Amino acid sequence: MEVWELPTSIVVGGIKYDIRTDFRAILDILKTFNDPEFENDEKWIVALTILYIDFDEMPPHDYEEAREKAIEFIDMGIKDDGKKKPHTMDWEQDGAVIIPSVNRVLGREIRAMQYLHWWTFLGAYMEIGESLFSQILNVRIKRAKGKKLDDWERDFYKENKNLIDLDVKYTEEEQTEIDRLNALLNGQKGV
Repeated sequence: MEVWELPTSIVVGGIKYDIRTDFRAILDILKTFNDPEFENDEKWIVALTILYIDFDEMPPHDYEEAREKAIEFIDMGIKDDGKKKPHTMDWEQDGAVIIPSVNRVLGREIRAMQYLHWWTFLGAYMEIGESLFSQILNVRIKRAKGKKLDDWERDFYKENKNLIDLDVKYTEEEQTEIDRLNALLNGQKGV
């Protein structure tokens, strides 16, 4: 992929496919990957259907290449080092604190824009400086790595626990079982 341009299509199996490049479409894809209700194969079908405008015309033998190129597009061509990293952010949960930071970088309200290319959004995201989101992220990273929080970070965590702690997402069946066990532990009957 050419980083000096904003791609609007991807070649898969020698055929050029137009793609959805607005940041909202890619965030929908990322949201799908965090949904425990979907199996991995289902997540990929949803993701490819969102990204490739004519996915229904793509031959199934090209799905693997389409998947690899989708990852490359979403990651803006930046290669992953392959090292396992702690889960420290969630696009959906953190959206309310990410958006103001991206707005500040771009100098405008992105939710009011008809269209914003994913790479432009992601570039602005990577340039987020000192902000509420960066403070949240720093505390999460320190906690995930087992590092001691500074006094101000401990206070910040206590005051903003609801923003800092990432929600754990369960399937409907898992949540039903958790609720059943909680009811048993709390001495409730009829569950």
